[in-house]
Amino acid sequence: MRKWLLLIVIAMISVIVLAACGGGNNDNNANNANNANENNNAEENNNAANNNEESEEADSDETFVIGASQFVEHASLDAAYEGFKEAIADAGLNVEYDFQNAQADQNNVKTISDNLVADDVDLIFANATPSALGAQNATTDIPILFTSVTDAVETGLVESMDNAGGNITGVVDLHPGSIKKTIEFIDKYFPDSKVGTVYNSGEANSVIQMDAVNEAIEGTSLEISERTVSTSAEVQQATMTLAGDVDVFFIFTDNTVVSALDSVIGVADEQQIPLFVGEPDSLEAGGFATYGIDYFSIGYRTGEMAVEVLRDGKSPSDIQPEYPPEMQLMINKTAAETQGVEWNDEWDDIAEFIE
Repeated sequence: MRKWLLLIVIAMISVIVLAACGGGNNDNNANNANNANENNNAEENNNAANNNEESEEADSDETFVIGASQFVEHASLDAAYEGFKEAIADAGLNVEYDFQNAQADQNNVKTISDNLVADDVDLIFANATPSALGAQNATTDIPILFTSVTDAVETGLVESMDNAGGNITGVVDLHPGSIKKTIEFIDKYFPDSKVGTVYNSGEANSVIQMDAVNEAIEGTSLEISERTVSTSAEVQQATMTLAGDVDVFFIFTDNTVVSALDSVIGVADEQQIPLFVGEPDSLEAGGFATYGIDYFSIGYRTGEMAVEVLRDGKSPSDIQPEYPPEMQLMINKTAAETQGVEWNDEWDDIAEFIE
């Protein structure tokens, strides 16, 4: 009897031990499974993080192609282009530029615009009114950013200065009051003068400015005498025909004439006729006075708009067109002396000077 009881006790102990061992194995298996899942999850998270980093790195390394269409080479347009590129560089974007100059030829403008569209550039920078109109006529899909445009509304580039309305926007180069201010200055300090101007009647921006000059002269003591040209080669002769008939020159921001401004300056200096100009670069070249704006600055602001399009995904229609910053009366003292200007002490208090 005792022998049987002993055998039963031993059998029960064995069952308990085996059950305990089996439970330990299950726990170990569960732990191993949990560890494996945790390792897999960690690896997946790491892979996801690495993929995100690689994606961000790919975005930052993206290279954009900007087609730059410029109507003609002269200091103001060149400064605007430099400002545009500097804004892009300051934003850290990787950009390749396809720069093309139309050499003041409207036929070249169309060819350049069509080529940039055919090349499917990411954005077109249109520098001057003819280039902006050419780009607008060539595409309704590729974003266009303009600058050095006199009146973006009148030329049909944008719906209004409050709403671009299409695939094009930018910064104009004519402050609304600059021509009026210039005419007021001439009327006050050079009363009863005949004002001579030369412009290209084929440039829409110049026709708009000429209309503004005629409007500003109404009710003043001034008269206007004008000559029109088609090419820069005609500028000197046109200026010479005015020289014996006018008291001051006023050359606004006509691209054709400004590209040959040295011819005008030569006549103004030789005949001692004060030369009023439309922007600071022409002033530095030898003009007497301007109510002008900084073309580098308007180019830079246009570049900032381009960054919003390329990096931030904005449409040009989402970006309101802008006027330039406040204008400033600027006088070139050396040119004043060369052109026989009688100095007025009041100018010391109201103008910024260059020598």
